[in-house]
Amino acid sequence: MIPEELQLTIDAAKENMKEAAAYCKKEFTHIRAGKANPALLDNIKVNYYGSLTPLNQLATVSAPEPRLLTVQPYDKSVTEDIEKAIMSSGLGLNPNNDGNLIRIPLPILSEERRTELVKHAKEVAEKARISIRNSRRDANDEIKSTVQSESLPEDSRFEAEEMVQKHTDEFIKLVDEMLEVKEKEIMTV
Repeated sequence: MIPEELQLTIDAAKENMKEAAAYCKKEFTHIRAGKANPALLDNIKVNYYGSLTPLNQLATVSAPEPRLLTVQPYDKSVTEDIEKAIMSSGLGLNPNNDGNLIRIPLPILSEERRTELVKHAKEVAEKARISIRNSRRDANDEIKSTVQSESLPEDSRFEAEEMVQKHTDEFIKLVDEMLEVKEKEIMTV
């Protein structure tokens, strides 16, 4: 049985690993795949009366067709600002503004662009894996120092480290599975 002091360390490490996996999942939604996804525009900030405001607070973003996103501003006066923010976002999108609604046709991805996106997805996954492994290292260091300072049995240290490793393997596997799904999604024409 793992002593309570060590269990707290294990739980904290597991929480950090969960956050790393959640970060990876969130970043994957911003990587453009074959079909339109409103989450693609989540990181866009619009200059709204002097302050940078997230696009999803100024407009409704939807994907009525697989290759089209629409942005319906709540305030018509901000339509041009939204259009400028989308163009300068670096996503390579070219919005069409008709005064009421902004239509954003998604161009078909070239093979070269798809490979770049897969490479980017792999980088995001690797950052998540590194964060997970760092959580493991920090937890193991804390476990060792707690066992020494609290004069706990050596067996509890090994048991706790084993539990941390189990969580590490579990979250790295989750990140790898998410990466595999995202790669397939990007490469599907």
